[in-house]
Order: sequence, then structure tokens, then C-alpha cells
Amino acid sequence: MKSAFLPDRSVVKVAGEDARNFLNGLITTDLERLKPGLGRFGALLTPQGKIIVDFLITEVPAGHGGGFLIDCPKALAEGLATKLKFYKLRAKVTVENLDLGVLAAWDGQLAAQPDLAFADPRNDALGTRILIPEDLKQKLSDLIGAELVDAADYEAHRIALGVPRGGLDFMYSDAFPHETNMDRLAGVDFDKGCYVGQEVVSRMQHRGTARTRSVKVLLDDLSPEAGVSVMAGDKPVGTMGSSAQGKGIALVRIDRVADALDAGQPLTAGGLAVRLAEPDVVRIPLKQPIA
Repeated sequence: MKSAFLPDRSVVKVAGEDARNFLNGLITTDLERLKPGLGRFGALLTPQGKIIVDFLITEVPAGHGGGFLIDCPKALAEGLATKLKFYKLRAKVTVENLDLGVLAAWDGQLAAQPDLAFADPRNDALGTRILIPEDLKQKLSDLIGAELVDAADYEAHRIALGVPRGGLDFMYSDAFPHETNMDRLAGVDFDKGCYVGQEVVSRMQHRGTARTRSVKVLLDDLSPEAGVSVMAGDKPVGTMGSSAQGKGIALVRIDRVADALDAGQPLTAGGLAVRLAEPDVVRIPLKQPIA
């Protein structure tokens, strides 16, 4: 089993008697289905339905003070806390940045179950997240029976699984949840009540209008730089994201990529060959006629 402390992650705590209802009215995931020991994937959106910040969230046991811990990008933690304080109005909640980070553990079973640990809800193979101070990373790794490795190893694992990372595989405030596969990674609950941006997200879901998607790609000897255009012949069809060990993630117009595949046109990025790991993901199912 491997573990890695993720230096790009931070933790924001939301507590108080109104915390669950307060957050539930803002974010894409349903906190009525959350309890201590579990995690959920979600996001705070703009009113236009674009992702301000995505995160993992877990509930704190009552014996540890209760509330919710949000595992989010460190660069966005302060902005997230400020945004939540802006929304709270008269709600009885507190919002604070904690001196905690994230230890990710994968490729095996934990020898012990630490506090503030939960399975990553996006993909079982991503393993477990443990919210701890950085100076405990070796001690916790030893406790759970994991070899502490560099964060780059976790990044390669994430990329191989095709799980997008904000700031690399898509830009915050510029992407809809469907474009980053949040709907396929258990990040949007379509049965819950209203939240910020919900109308746009629901419309995309029911009309099937998502034409841009994050997809897994396979690379040859070299990796294109993140941000370069993915081309089909001389036409741009997307943007390259993160890559490692011959695998990568790209944000593409699936209809244009499907047309390129049908025409036998190869894909390139920065002059380097790019191949879809799962070509069928760009095929949009035909809507069934209503009887």
C-alpha cells in the first residue's frame, strides 16, 4: 500500500447548528446522505452553473466537535471560506481554515482506521483520504501500513484513472460539472433540492447538452504540455491537461472528436500523437423515441 501527503490540498471547517442545511442549499452534493466516516464529492458553483471550487467533504463525529470538513485545493481555500461567510447571512454557522492537509492512501487495505478518514467517493481505486497535519504524515503512514511516497506518484495514479484536477485539467469558473465528469464521479445529486447553479446543471442533464468532456488519453514517448490544443488535422478539438507515465487527461469537444475518429483523422497535441483510451466515451447515445 502507498500513501502520499498532498501539498496542494487544504481543509475548511463549517460547523454550527445550521451547518448541514446551510451547505445543502449551496453545493451540488446531498449532505442528508453524509455521516461521519463517509465522504462525498461536490462543488460550489456560480449562478451560471460553472465550478468555483470542487472538493471532498466529510462529517466530523460529535465526539470531535461535529461539523463538516471540506478537503479542497489549497489555493482556493481562503476564497472558499470567504464565499461561505458571504452566503451565511443569519445562519448559525462558523467557517474557518484549519491547519490540516490530506494524506491519500491507495493500492491496499488500511491496517488501522484513523480518525477523519474516508473512502474517496469518486473512484474506489483512489483509495482513502485522511485529514491530518503534515508533520504526522510518516506516523500515520506507518500506522496504516503504507509506504510514504512522493505526491507525484499519487498524481500519476489519479491521471491513470482519468479523474480530472481543477487548475490542470479544467479551469475554475470556466467549466460546467458535466464537462469535468462530476456527474459520472458522484459529484452531483440530481434528486436533492435547490443549490446555487442547479437550474443550469439540471437542464444539461435532462437535455443531454454536454458536448465537452474530460477524457483519458494515451501518449507515446513524450507528453504534451498542459494547455496546448488537441488537434484533429488543422482543427482544434480540445485542450490537453495533466499527464504522467504515458497517460493523460484532455478536455475535448466529444462531437468533433467523434467526427475525427469516423474520418480516420489522428489526434495530436503540440505535434505529439494523442489517442483516446476509451474511444466510445465520445459517442453520444441516441435519445430513445417516446412511445
